[in-house]
Amino acid sequence: MNQPQKRAYTRLTAFLAGLAMIALVGFGLGRLLDVSAPAGEEDATAMEAMHGEAERSAEHGGAHGSGEVHPVRGLGVAENGFRLVVADPDIARGARERLRFQIVGDDGGTVTDFDLTHTKRMHVIVVRRDLTGFQHLHPEMAADGTWSVPLRLGAAGTYRVFADFLVDGEATTLAEDLRVDGDADLRDLPAAAIQALSEPGGYAVDLRAGDPHAGEEASLRFAISREGQPASLQPYLGAGGHLVALRAGDLAFLHVHPSGDAGEDGSIEFGATFPSAGKYRLFLQFVVDGELQTVAFTEEVH
Repeated sequence: MNQPQKRAYTRLTAFLAGLAMIALVGFGLGRLLDVSAPAGEEDATAMEAMHGEAERSAEHGGAHGSGEVHPVRGLGVAENGFRLVVADPDIARGARERLRFQIVGDDGGTVTDFDLTHTKRMHVIVVRRDLTGFQHLHPEMAADGTWSVPLRLGAAGTYRVFADFLVDGEATTLAEDLRVDGDADLRDLPAAAIQALSEPGGYAVDLRAGDPHAGEEASLRFAISREGQPASLQPYLGAGGHLVALRAGDLAFLHVHPSGDAGEDGSIEFGATFPSAGKYRLFLQFVVDGELQTVAFTEEVH
């Protein structure tokens, strides 16, 4: 074989080797990306474990201090194939009316099959745009899928209503505005503080949140007492307490839950990951002596 032939042979061999390498890499990527490809025994075991973990998380309403980022929800009327339809968004000031709404699917049909989450099939949060007037309600559903609950809004302004629910294990929070006639006396967001009093009972609540940073799990510990004595917390919605966090400005909704049972010292702890820096309003609810208490804090996240 002469020299030119040797060089041609060498180039051909390198070209064929390159094709073989590309084919192998393509096969490997295809195996990773093609969800229809048959899984081996180890792959199947891992998939079953992930599926089981997802089911357990759904049964408990999401991660409880697990370090997972709690998703930001409640920024629109539609998400996850569902749409919130409020029958009448105009509410008379000071009147006790019934708030009525439906959850509609992509097919235009009214959704009627909801999972239990924290002992209820639907949670409704109502708060004015300046983060005052917080209410946590539990409506009832009629046979046609219409949810309704008594609602009284004593101050004028624009309110945000959140419908928080679970369908087929997937958590969804949809939101729409309500309008209350009159001139709104909007309030500035209170400064961050480490202690506040609950309503209506006047329990002293101390917050220890450390120095929370966006994207990192923060531990929110609330210690509840009266006249220096720890409060004896009773279960509320299947847990020691309930916490809703709303981001100032767009009112993004973060639904977080206790990382454990209420302590004998009247304390309860939550794990939450704030998605961005800024100010948040924390609404804690707990039960003592059969009475529901609500307390609010402003938290600054760096």
